[in-house]
Amino acid sequence: MPNLLHLDSSADLTTSRSRAITAAFADAWRDLGADHTVTRRDLHVDPLPHLSDSALHWPPRLRQPGDAPDPAHEALQQALVAELVAADVVVIGAPLYNYSLPSTLKAWVDNIHLPGVTAPFDGDDQQPMLGRPAVVVTSRGGVYDEGTPTAGRDHATPVLDIVLGSTLGMHVETIATNLTLSDRLPMPEAARERATRELREAKEAAVASARRLG
Repeated sequence: MPNLLHLDSSADLTTSRSRAITAAFADAWRDLGADHTVTRRDLHVDPLPHLSDSALHWPPRLRQPGDAPDPAHEALQQALVAELVAADVVVIGAPLYNYSLPSTLKAWVDNIHLPGVTAPFDGDDQQPMLGRPAVVVTSRGGVYDEGTPTAGRDHATPVLDIVLGSTLGMHVETIATNLTLSDRLPMPEAARERATRELREAKEAAVASARRLG
């Protein structure tokens, strides 16, 4: 059965645009049939621990003598990796917080990025997610278009491109919506219109992506 891993990290549980877009993706996935399952993890409501020991950057066979990380955290890390590997497709809500990832999402990344397990280290069979799709949904308060003063300040999606794409070997596609603060901060009417249009287009893109990948 095709399985979707659906992750959200926005701290806004009611009006989050990234949550709205990932929900559109997940709903479209379910609509493909009863065999299309969804594993849901809300990283804000149920936050994961940050790595409690540097030894958890490595699987047991690659650790140093004397390394003894917390067994409970190690078991959780193994469960998170298993959950990821069980997914045929991953959709991730990744709003831009202070030009970077929400710390809750970063904790997930740190837990599932394991050399020799999910990322290559000393063998050619250590990318279980190789070729699988990852859809990153990012919502950004401002704009980061080429030629603008803030171009290049988005340090969230590049990290996910590196970790999920370059390292885990997944096919990463990004759905972005901008100017999410246009209804909170004084901005021109054109900014609000663009924000509304991009949110609509992002939801449509999410539905189309779910149907294509499912």
